[in-house]
Amino acid sequence: MNVFDYFFEHSAGMSKEAVVGREAILYPDLYKRSLAVAHKFRELHGENNLVLILSENSVFMITVYLALLKSGNTCVPLNPAIETENLAKVLEKTGSTLAFISKRYQSRFTEFGFTVYDNSHTDEWADADTGLHSPEKFDGERLAEIIFTSGSTGEQKGVMISHSNIVANTNSIIKYLHLTPSDVVEVVMPFYYCYGLSLLHTHLRAGGAVHMNNSFIFIGSVIDDLNKYNCTGFAGVPSHFQILLRKTKDFKTTKFHSLRYVTQAGGKLHSAFISEFTEAFPDIKFYVMYGQTEATARLSYLPPDKLPEKLGSLGKGIPDVTLKVVNESGETVKPGETGEIIARGENIMKGYFKDPETTAATIKNGWLYTGDMATVDDEGYIFMQSRAKEIIKVRGIRISPKEIEAVIVTYPGVIDCTISAENDDVTGESIKATVFVNESELPNFSEEAIRQFCAATLASHKVPQKVVFDTKLTFNAAGKKSKY
Repeated sequence: MNVFDYFFEHSAGMSKEAVVGREAILYPDLYKRSLAVAHKFRELHGENNLVLILSENSVFMITVYLALLKSGNTCVPLNPAIETENLAKVLEKTGSTLAFISKRYQSRFTEFGFTVYDNSHTDEWADADTGLHSPEKFDGERLAEIIFTSGSTGEQKGVMISHSNIVANTNSIIKYLHLTPSDVVEVVMPFYYCYGLSLLHTHLRAGGAVHMNNSFIFIGSVIDDLNKYNCTGFAGVPSHFQILLRKTKDFKTTKFHSLRYVTQAGGKLHSAFISEFTEAFPDIKFYVMYGQTEATARLSYLPPDKLPEKLGSLGKGIPDVTLKVVNESGETVKPGETGEIIARGENIMKGYFKDPETTAATIKNGWLYTGDMATVDDEGYIFMQSRAKEIIKVRGIRISPKEIEAVIVTYPGVIDCTISAENDDVTGESIKATVFVNESELPNFSEEAIRQFCAATLASHKVPQKVVFDTKLTFNAAGKKSKY
């Protein structure tokens, strides 16, 4: 089944908004526009092209994304602020010459010689009649999109996602979040990021709505949006919650009259922040989630009612996905032992684009090897420890940065902390803590105070040898914290 037909199976004729806010659009209008663009693009270029999308979150981007899916072409959504060097690498791999680019970003890409379509083209095509209204016979294993993601070496990898992958993951997410047509989600993550795309997918299928806020830096606007647009859901990566909780005084004192749940993924949010949120908003369900682009989006979730007893856990596999933690021999670990998280389900990618070697090393016997190290408790709940590549070895002892970070963020006034390794001639690696605080409170902190605070809880070999302070958190385009 073409995932476009799946999205609109029950909602194409619904007389309600698919997008709310400044760019509001009704379901029938979005459906018709997307079909018209699909028809015209297929007429011009046929099928099976790898087509770039370079745009901010907008109705334009949603329309062309859906149209490309319907037309039998493959979407390659990219950050419109992508560095020229990285774009050149993507083009070298894909050979793409066709692009949908929003008008505000077109001047950045004139040197590449793309055949470019923009908002004016989609507006012109939107009035055309099409022959694509009825669902067509379609192989769901066909490639829907390629999402480029950086690996641990910084090399960009193209994750190949099929129509069936999206259908499977969308079904699973809707099940555990209990999404309905009454749900409206505040979207602060870009649609070229798998977490952002999953919000669009699930709400289209459920018949709900999205509100797009492309300016999370203006925290007040996000807080206002949640009430103004009667948002029932908010999704964020760790930095979003850290900023809301500790960089603004208004968030925790605001009454959200419609917000029923929030979801957190895109990295581990330290337990101190989760506790802070749930104490401030006991009636809002907090879903801890875990996923990877290679899994279309989601792999696990922790039910909100399990938070008090399983704080720090990423939960168990989402519906229709199997998760295990295995040792180097491939055997399931016992409670307390450490191993790698592996996953199996219909949501697992088809592989890495033009990279069979990395694909073979990542997908073995149908299992996705995530590279994430974890342990389990006696009830099978999984507790993340670290990325395999992030482990620090001090005098041969393996140390998880997240364990140290979790302690330091409980120090009064700390907004965030990043633990990194520095080369050391004696110990091999030494531990450096970069501690983020508000500039006005910087005089209240000292390296020795942080080290003593750590020493009261952590073993001596886990106490940072070096502590530095910073007042400015930096994030990538998806809102994830930049590493030092």
